[in-house]
Amino acid sequence: MSIPRLKTYLSLFAAVLMLGQVATAAQAEALPDFTTLVEQASPAVVNISTKQKLPDRRYATGQMPDLEGLPPMFREFFERNMPQQPRSPRGDRHREAQSLGSGFIISSDGYVLTNNHVVADADEIIVRLSDRSELQAKLVGTDPRTDVALLKVDGKNLPTVKLGDSEKLKVGEWVLAIGSPFGFDHSVTKGIVSAKGRTLPNDTYVPFIQTDVAINPGNSGGPLFNMNGEVVGINSQIFTRSGGFMGLSFAIPIDVALDVSNQLKKDGKVSRGWLGVVIQEVNKDLAESFGLDKPAGALLA
Repeated sequence: MSIPRLKTYLSLFAAVLMLGQVATAAQAEALPDFTTLVEQASPAVVNISTKQKLPDRRYATGQMPDLEGLPPMFREFFERNMPQQPRSPRGDRHREAQSLGSGFIISSDGYVLTNNHVVADADEIIVRLSDRSELQAKLVGTDPRTDVALLKVDGKNLPTVKLGDSEKLKVGEWVLAIGSPFGFDHSVTKGIVSAKGRTLPNDTYVPFIQTDVAINPGNSGGPLFNMNGEVVGINSQIFTRSGGFMGLSFAIPIDVALDVSNQLKKDGKVSRGWLGVVIQEVNKDLAESFGLDKPAGALLA
């Protein structure tokens, strides 16, 4: 091979290498970098654990009533064949149920947002911060219809999240969740917004944000962030047929959650107005029955 031809081949090879490096760099720039977002947002994300006393039904069948007042013959029979189990002072036995969830601090003086189902009926609520310190939380109020709960812990200068506008969120946008799935604190998962305004059975008050962000037990109540590091939703539930994550997760829009939390903070409850109409989306069957060219609009009743 002649020297000029060899130089030509080497030049072409170098050009191909440079093009490959440029393409790789462009691909890397196109992929989102979550590291800064996670570093800034994680300190305001908390783990929530609850304790609840429940009647222990394991002792219900074997526990005999007091024997005082029974005829001697019956009392002797029960004492001989079914000795009494020791009773608690009130005659009750309890077991302690524990649950885990997530939440996030929205004010430096200690207000925390989470899901209602994370703290419902809890006798004790513990909030664990990112530095592993634990604070006992007071339940300010809950709203089961939107699955939002507001907690308060005693603290000053606590880290807080940035609050965004869920109305500006677009389908296809990158989003990120931080929470405690199965108790693993500050686990990070990411995905995109799959749809907005989803209505789920028995949840007519919430226009859910649908995403494909991996959500598991323990993520409930945790924040959903946009790429600006702003909270745009509260991770609430998943759709599953297996019991595990199947790519369908739903978050409460932060605009809805803040409206609820403001009312809970002010009044301890949520007040709603009633319009007296039922709105139903027009599907194909309804469109055909009304003689419409295509399914569009809504049916008011």
